[in-house]
Order: sequence, then C-alpha cells, then structure tokens
Amino acid sequence: MKNFALIGAAGFVAPRHMRAIKDTGNVLVAAMDKFDSVGIIDSHFPDADFFVEFERFDRHLEKLKRQGKPVDYVSICSPNYLHDAHMRFGLRYGADVICEKPLVLNPWNIDALKEIEQETGQKVNCILQLRLHPAVIALREKIQQGPKDKIWDVDLTYLTSRGHWYYTSWKGDVEKSGGIATNIGIHFYDMLMWIFGPVKKNIVHIHTHDRAAGFLELENARVRWFLSINYDVLPEPVKAKGGRTYRSLKIEGEEFEFSEGFNDLHTMSYQHALDGNGFGLEDARAAVEVVYDIRNGKPEGLHGEYHELAALPLAKHPFK
Repeated sequence: MKNFALIGAAGFVAPRHMRAIKDTGNVLVAAMDKFDSVGIIDSHFPDADFFVEFERFDRHLEKLKRQGKPVDYVSICSPNYLHDAHMRFGLRYGADVICEKPLVLNPWNIDALKEIEQETGQKVNCILQLRLHPAVIALREKIQQGPKDKIWDVDLTYLTSRGHWYYTSWKGDVEKSGGIATNIGIHFYDMLMWIFGPVKKNIVHIHTHDRAAGFLELENARVRWFLSINYDVLPEPVKAKGGRTYRSLKIEGEEFEFSEGFNDLHTMSYQHALDGNGFGLEDARAAVEVVYDIRNGKPEGLHGEYHELAALPLAKHPFK
C-alpha cells in the first residue's frame, strides 16, 4: 500500500483521482487546495489531513518523511499553469508524480522536468486516459493493420458548454489554462496522434474566447477539428434532451463511438503507474507541442479544409 498526497483537492477532476487511489488499494494521507470546499474527501479518505496553505502542506509532508512515513506519490489536479511547479515539488520531495492533463503549457517545461527526474531518480506519470479506452485501442489496431499508405479523413467535434462562471475562473484566462484547445482538446489531439501518427501540418482557422477550429495533417490522417464551450452551437436534439455536451469523431464519414467506457480510465491510469508502466514525459510532448502551436498561431480564417461548424457566426464575449 502506497501513501499519496494530492494537490488541487477542490478541482473538478480531483474525485476521479481520489477514487483511483482508493480503488488501487492505496491511501490518501494529505491533500491541499486553497479552496476548502472539499467535502468529497469524506467519501474516500475521511482521515486524510487537509491544508489550504501550501507552506503547511509542505511542512506536513516533510514531517511524515522524517517520521519514516513518506509520501510515495504526489497527485496533481491543480490549475494547468501550476502543474509544472507542483510536479517539481513532488519530484524534489522524493515522490513519483501523477499529473492530470495538460501536463504543462509549454514544450520546454518538459525538458526541465526531465532534468529533475534524472537528478532525483523519480518519475512523472501523465494521465493520457484515452490511450487506455478499449474502443480507442481497437481503432488503433485496425488502423495499424490497414494499408500503410492510406490517409484517413477525420472530423472531430467536441462541444462542452460552460456558463459565465468559466470566464471569471482561471479556465477563462489563456495565461493560466492555455485556452480552449489546451483545456478541453489536448486529450483528443493525443489520441489522434497515437492512432494516426505525428503532425505534419497544423493550421488554425479560428480561435476565440468560446471556440477554436483548425486542420491537422497527420502522418496517416487529415483531421478537421472544432471545439467550443458555447451552448448555442450544440445540436438541437442534444439541447432538447437537456444535454450540454456533444462529442463526435467521424472517420471516413462513419461515426466512431466511444462515449461509454470512461468511468474506470483514471483507475487504470493509476494502476499502470503503480506497475511502472505509466505514460511518461515524452509520451505527453507531442500533444503539448500541438496545443502550444495552436495557442500561439495566427488564425488563417476560413479557407482550405475547415470544419463545417467553423462557419457559424462568432459569439460576443459575455464580459467584454
């Protein structure tokens, strides 16, 4: 049984990490978040110590180490822009790290983390859960067994509506979240490159506060993609059912269904890490580079191969 500490306990994704720690037979001994709405801890580890100040969290972990009860893993669910600093903290403490996506915001952050891995002998494990999805694994095998020179036509649509709160939170700040492509799209880019190969061309058509669209030429695919957090772009049938999310991946015009099977992917990710088979820094690099280029690229407008939803009227920022 391993001891875990968790940074970002009040975040949206933290309960999945708590459940994964519990389901793999381990224990959360300490958690930290500057917000104290963390009653969810009681559902998993009511005896875990909790801190709202990082300095006291740091001191507690150091005390545990001196008592011969060190933390073995530090799980990181904090805001995106803090992942890098919190991973460095975990490695220097002497623990392995399990970090939620996006691993970091800038490609060069990975190089610095690799140096600290080498210095400390510890490892960073990345949550790249779609690589563990049974349907995605089956699709990858199908593509790999197909013609080596085939270029597949792919359309990715991911609409996950967010309210006005989003723009006030850190998620609405590009400097902190990395923007829409980083915040909600990075796991899809990782999945597509894992299946269809590395990027040859990365074109951004539009990139605003509530949507982004572009074209990726991969080694074996031509991908038109569209992401949005605006409720208005949802298909009417989804709205009629009270839904707020729509996910679609079409390959050669045929819908690829992978809506189910997400519940246990974090637990599987943890088990892989505990077994020494977790995804490492280099596994995450390609997707970090893609979203960095999207974030810093100049949108080219609607020409060439663009996603059909990219032509929808642009929306006004609610607070500008």
